[in-house]
Amino acid sequence: MTELRSVPEPGSLLVGTDGALTGRTSVYEKRLGDMGGVYRDESAYRDLLAELGPDHLVYRVEEHRCAEGPGALTIGTSTMQPGRVGAEYAVTRGHLHAVPDRAELYHCLSGTGLLLLETLDGRSEALELEPGRAVHVPGHWVHRSVNTGDEPLVTLFCYNTDAGQNYDLIAQAGGMASLVVEDGEGGWTLRRNPDHVGYPGAVA
Repeated sequence: MTELRSVPEPGSLLVGTDGALTGRTSVYEKRLGDMGGVYRDESAYRDLLAELGPDHLVYRVEEHRCAEGPGALTIGTSTMQPGRVGAEYAVTRGHLHAVPDRAELYHCLSGTGLLLLETLDGRSEALELEPGRAVHVPGHWVHRSVNTGDEPLVTLFCYNTDAGQNYDLIAQAGGMASLVVEDGEGGWTLRRNPDHVGYPGAVA
């Protein structure tokens, strides 16, 4: 006789443009004290840390999961506060999925920003986000959200729950290859990161 596996319950979610996710199953937050080593300008980071304190909220993630394992989805919202560290715009830590072929969808609910995307072999993209615009991130792309506006950047995301996240890859590479910095005219531009040494696992 075939053993029946338990079937998870469906989730009913209310998604707010402010990032509130009614029906969430978990929440986590990243604060300024958690962001050491993320920004290239360490002096500017230390100055901001002294000014705002380590508990200053950088971004908040609300998630919903019905189940774990293959076939399950994680759905959530990310709300990132505006700001800059030196010339760099506020960013998330960024990651490549631990199961690297897993894709992810980001849909902007409010605010403005971009997704910074890079492959291990050196390709790079910066795709803008604004309300109603989505970015489909294929597998094998390192990705990081950047808030280039003056209000919170709120995105709805969805990925396979078994994807996991590899946060150490960026640190091992000396940061992402591109920095998103102010252009002096109220906008943003990309600048090469001279500390970037290439991603571990890249084929020469």
